[in-house]
Amino acid sequence: MREAAFVKQNKDKWATFESTLTNKTKLTPDKLSDLYIEITDHLSYAKTFYPGSNTELYLNNLASQAHQKIYKTKREPKNRILEFWKTEFPKMFFYHQRELRISFLVFLFFSMVGAFSAANEGTFVRSILGDAYVNMTLENIEKGDPMAVYKQMGEFNMFLGITINNIRVALMAFAYGIMLGIGTLYIMMHNGIMLGSFQYFFYEKGLLWESVRTIWIHGTIEISVIIIAGCAGLVLANGILFPGTYTRIESFKIGVRNGLKIMVSTIPFFIIAGFLEGFVTRHTEMPDFLAICIILASLALILFYYVIYPIRLHKRPNP
Repeated sequence: MREAAFVKQNKDKWATFESTLTNKTKLTPDKLSDLYIEITDHLSYAKTFYPGSNTELYLNNLASQAHQKIYKTKREPKNRILEFWKTEFPKMFFYHQRELRISFLVFLFFSMVGAFSAANEGTFVRSILGDAYVNMTLENIEKGDPMAVYKQMGEFNMFLGITINNIRVALMAFAYGIMLGIGTLYIMMHNGIMLGSFQYFFYEKGLLWESVRTIWIHGTIEISVIIIAGCAGLVLANGILFPGTYTRIESFKIGVRNGLKIMVSTIPFFIIAGFLEGFVTRHTEMPDFLAICIILASLALILFYYVIYPIRLHKRPNP
């Protein structure tokens, strides 16, 4: 359709909507809503077929005025932060379970690769964990306290250092999603191989249970949330690679926004993991029953909030 014909066909609707914005005309809420949707559709049409034209500029200004009028007096609820974790994020995260599964499976696969490599290559563990760490751990094993590494620093300093480091790794896993997801998958691979070789190292020394009941006190949440950060990176990559019905730039923006929401959701869990590592893991003398309870409770918390609760919320009928 030629631009002049497009303007002639719709100018009366635009004039009505414009007069409504200036309070010269009163419309029912339903009529106003329908008209606003139509205006935005016209704007999209003008951007496609008449880019840079006066028609596009006019409709863009009209839509902007309407948006500002709708939202300028909108008040954020007092419990906005609570609402984010309670409703907004879980509802959004339901649609990213696929990326979560991919992140988990990649991490699990490379954990097994790390364990297999450590079992078949004598120097592999040292190449991954470093000579200094391996030598220190061997000394601790000889002294009869293989988990002494968790007692070397003060509680608070360890809590702070571990929390900051874990958040740094998670941010890398998210930000590297910009590399079409390859960077994110590399972070998952690297951390998975480290975990697998680490656990095999203790298995080889006959200390698998001792390592599991100690390390996974904090590691259950720590590793889980790194996997979730990997999910955020894949969400970002998905926005670039698969725009669907959106333009690529709009799809990218949505991917960034949803990925950032996922990252924000992990902050309390990183704090919990850091607290457990700094203040609880060091107590290697605690009964096995207590350690198992902490590990199972941590796993239940992660599974409930990131898997079960989003599904339940999605199935719940909207009022």
